[in-house]
Amino acid sequence: MFTDMVGYTELGQRNESLSLELMQEQTRLVRSLLSGHNGKEVKTTGDGFLVSFPSALEAVKCAFEIQKAARALNASQHEDRRLRLRIGIHLGDVVESRADISGDAVNVASRIEPLAEEGGVCLTRQVFDHVQNKFELPLASLGMKTLKNVSAPLEVYKIVMPWDERGGVTTATLDRRRIVVLPFANMSPNPSDEYFADGMTEELISVLSKIGGLRVVARTSAMRFKGEKATASRIGQELKVGSLTEGSVRRSDTRVRITIQLVDTQSEEQLWGDTYDRELQDIFGVQTEIAQQVARVLAVKLGVVEGSAIQRRQTQSFGAHALYLKGRYHWNRRSEEEINMATKYFEEAIARDPEYALAYVGLADCYSILGYYGYRRPSLVYPKAKELAEKALTLDGDLAEAHASLGETLMQYYLDWERSGSELERALELSPSYATARMWHATHFAIFGRFEEALAEIRKAVELDPLSMIVLTDVGKDLYFARRYDEAIAKYQESLKVDQDFAIAHKGLAEVYAQKGLYDDAIREIETAIGLSKRSIFILDDLGHIYARAGMKEKAERVVEDLNKLSSEEYVPAYGRAAIYAGLGDKDKTMEWLQRAYEERSFVAYLKVDPIFDSMRGDRRFADLLSKMRLQPR
Repeated sequence: MFTDMVGYTELGQRNESLSLELMQEQTRLVRSLLSGHNGKEVKTTGDGFLVSFPSALEAVKCAFEIQKAARALNASQHEDRRLRLRIGIHLGDVVESRADISGDAVNVASRIEPLAEEGGVCLTRQVFDHVQNKFELPLASLGMKTLKNVSAPLEVYKIVMPWDERGGVTTATLDRRRIVVLPFANMSPNPSDEYFADGMTEELISVLSKIGGLRVVARTSAMRFKGEKATASRIGQELKVGSLTEGSVRRSDTRVRITIQLVDTQSEEQLWGDTYDRELQDIFGVQTEIAQQVARVLAVKLGVVEGSAIQRRQTQSFGAHALYLKGRYHWNRRSEEEINMATKYFEEAIARDPEYALAYVGLADCYSILGYYGYRRPSLVYPKAKELAEKALTLDGDLAEAHASLGETLMQYYLDWERSGSELERALELSPSYATARMWHATHFAIFGRFEEALAEIRKAVELDPLSMIVLTDVGKDLYFARRYDEAIAKYQESLKVDQDFAIAHKGLAEVYAQKGLYDDAIREIETAIGLSKRSIFILDDLGHIYARAGMKEKAERVVEDLNKLSSEEYVPAYGRAAIYAGLGDKDKTMEWLQRAYEERSFVAYLKVDPIFDSMRGDRRFADLLSKMRLQPR
């Protein structure tokens, strides 16, 4: 272990007496801690120490204690008198001679120490391999480093200190079988073929997700790295994945070239790579070959069912397949306009191949989104979603996406709790890495107040899709339903660090602030959400509820008037006006609008747990409505 004082030479030139005082302070502090960790002081090195230890773990623990003690000391000191240390640790053989040690290991340790931040500790991969799962703090990889007078690059780690707000990822948990498929680069001459590259990404994710031994990060998080020049190490740390695939797609006339490589995120070593030059019609076979190669390299054994699943082709028509990819490309953008475009592509895909089960699922998902976000009256779209999901299952009973879509529709519109739960569970049996099904399954638990199970499931969804704003905000929503308001605020704020312009996160944060009586904060957040969503009705009614809770009766009533006027031109969910009247304390009006919401099947699935209606829980009419919905016994 080498220690070093940051800026010591400069300080000595500026204030020699102070530099000597601080050197004495370092000497006292370091020597006081060595014996407790069996450290042997080899020598001082001008402004630092060279220390040897009988084990890597003792060295790492001692280094942390030194930095912790220095931090405590600095808390009571003026900035000019603070002890600024950095430490480097390496593991290897040394040569002892006349109370000194030498050798390559000593040289490496001396080169590692300058890489540490002020107050930090750096260590090599050799040390990491000995202390992982034994040391209580996270160890974050800094990637491969080229060191002076060291022949080969070495991987360097740092201790993530408890006081380090920037945080870090415990690379000890990174498993090669936890994998992300990075977006394929579109190398085609035609930029409009972007959908094809994105579609290849999504389909490879889907195929790999059918392999039970792999945990595959969802598309939403993978797409965050599209076009970004991020290192494999950084991606590994951010997504907590041990391996990744990356590559490119070049489409020309009837042929396609796909290049791909599998990379270890910790060592940044290529584990496997290949290039496929095929006819477009052979694209399905390429996906299967890639999945088989990834499984082989990562030592994942394919069972008979899994082997059959990854070889199953949903359609023999490349034209239908291309239309499906275009549909998913637009569906993933989620706006009403994009959903309408996606609907057309899915319909065209079905026209090309009436047996294409995935295209029916895509169309079902379009209708479901239109109903959930209030773009269309639920009674006009949810029955279509159910019919289409069931059609997909008649074509392929083992299609996880179809089971999940059916489960969501049965839960949100039909209030068929038993069957919706069974469908979501079946989806997860078929595809354990399907984050969307995990999220919907969490919602199913939350609807009944089973919050521990809901939170356990939504956390699994976050593991699978750590950068998805939909998933991240659902964590906040479930905590909100559980009345764990401070935790909900923290989760919403955490999600906004990923995307500060995500309207739903601001909406959720506003709702929690309102429940805590922080009305200025709530109004600020909901106004931000309204602006970002371009005055979405899905969000606008929250403003009325917050005004009502804050005692701003006239403003709340004005929002109701605006919503009533809008309802003569477009669909406006009744649930929002029920929420406003609940805030105003008008129980009769609240029940009137809740009854309409029940008839519409608009958001009422959350009625048992929504804090907005806590003031109604002693009202017999409210209890009767919950009983009618089979959310509580009579």
